[in-house]
Amino acid sequence: MNRKRYPSDVTDAQWALLEPGIPPPRPGGRPRKTTMREVVNAIFYLIREGCSWRALPHDFPPWKTVYNYFEDWKRDGTWDHFLSALRRRVRMAAGRDADPRVACIDSQSVKTAYGGEEVGTDGGKKVRGRKRHIAVDTLGLLLAVVVSAGNVDDARAAQAVFAQLPTKDFPRLEVVQADNKYHNYELARWLRVHHRQYWVMVVSRPSGERRFIPLKSRWVVERTLAWLGRYRRLSKDYEHVPESSEAVVKIAGIHHYLRRLCPNRAPRSQRFRFKGHRPKQAA
Repeated sequence: MNRKRYPSDVTDAQWALLEPGIPPPRPGGRPRKTTMREVVNAIFYLIREGCSWRALPHDFPPWKTVYNYFEDWKRDGTWDHFLSALRRRVRMAAGRDADPRVACIDSQSVKTAYGGEEVGTDGGKKVRGRKRHIAVDTLGLLLAVVVSAGNVDDARAAQAVFAQLPTKDFPRLEVVQADNKYHNYELARWLRVHHRQYWVMVVSRPSGERRFIPLKSRWVVERTLAWLGRYRRLSKDYEHVPESSEAVVKIAGIHHYLRRLCPNRAPRSQRFRFKGHRPKQAA
């Protein structure tokens, strides 16, 4: 890499975790002229800094090449593979079992920038755009993500979220904590029909309580949404189709996992000095 490093670039240790999962070239195709590490760096830069595809810095590979890899890996499940494998590593590094026993679910309404497909108005929050429905474990790590129009009911969208949590992939999962929006008989019926071994536990504030109080481990899903908010591409929904929006959320999660597993300790800048302040002289 013969260029100045960007803050979103992967380190050698982080790349060692990703490189084995990069799909090989297609048989019979042209040899790759693009470094896969630079493609990954370009995608992470776009998600973290919030630029458009055509505005990628010129020291990255051509934007169209980067976009094609983003689309290919979205279709073939590469981003899902990275998300699952790194999540298991993070859990084991924290001394937890690789698979969670408790999950939390919630949604976030966001505006869309240029319209696109599946856009609606969230009547409760008065936001026209889309909803991000996510399920996380008790560490706040992404288990599933579904993007829908803003007018889709949370309990109905939860069926698509739970469809991404099959029993064979999450054998230890017993309970999913949620708020009152998920107290829905149709959702409970769907869980029974599809033979899910986990159940939805509605956690709400005590009667008459108006202050903010953390509710068991359900608050971690709000913290995860705050983590995702650090990625500027997620400040709004800039994607044309919900599938691309879901991929962007997953990539932000992957980048976050890499930083937890292999922290990049950037040197701190010199402390701010007030006007007139003089550093102490050495004795």
